[in-house]
Amino acid sequence: METTQLSNGVTIPMLGFGTYLIDSKDVPAAIKTALDAGYRHLDCAHIYGNEPAVGAAIKASGVDRSDLFITSKVWNADQGYDKTLAAFDKTLSDLQLDYLDLYLIHWPNEENFDLTLDTWRALETLYQQKKVRAIGVSNFSEDQLERVFAMATVKPMVNQIERHPYKVQAELGKFDTDNGIVNEGYSPIGHGHLILEDPVITKLADKYGKSPAQIVLRWQVDTGFVVFPKSSKPARVRENFEISGFNLTAEEIAEINALDQDKHLNYD
Repeated sequence: METTQLSNGVTIPMLGFGTYLIDSKDVPAAIKTALDAGYRHLDCAHIYGNEPAVGAAIKASGVDRSDLFITSKVWNADQGYDKTLAAFDKTLSDLQLDYLDLYLIHWPNEENFDLTLDTWRALETLYQQKKVRAIGVSNFSEDQLERVFAMATVKPMVNQIERHPYKVQAELGKFDTDNGIVNEGYSPIGHGHLILEDPVITKLADKYGKSPAQIVLRWQVDTGFVVFPKSSKPARVRENFEISGFNLTAEEIAEINALDQDKHLNYD
């Protein structure tokens, strides 16, 4: 699987496995399936409520820690300098790890953005203490990123945003790239069957002999987005990982981009 480099030189796999909405009792099988399929990037968060189970599954897997890329996120209720440091320690303990590869602010606090800036200072501290290899944000707009830039001693290395063919995020994605920020896309194939049944996607699936989901994931990676599809079905987990060996043409990418409806499938 392809990788890309963050602004500090850290390598990140472009295809990961998402742990959102996986019940703790289902985590051991899900993580084993993902790691057996070849995934080495796991996207986690405290608010998902399953980090202890994820940590136990990682430990049981026998996969060398240095071969894994583990992300987590600080939740809204834990924002602020001291609370963020405490939340990080809890996540590290739950995941049974000595360090994280990437730690993100899960959402900006729009009512009290100064609290979010204090949270960013805490992430810088964790980075300087080498407890995390890279730091970034999630769901941040251009204006919010610029406010972070104005006070940061370390700029965000990642912005994780909702991204799929019905919300292409062209302007924000370009802003991130222009500022040395790697884009990550959550909900990469959307929800339900809306996107996967789109005629543009199914036509390309037929052309390449791939599933519609594989076409959308290939589009994500070909346009520079790091993604982490989630599924509890073993066959789908393996299928989602099998997107190497082909690339979409510039014309096909433009065709998918043209599906953009600026449509949030998640909370705006």
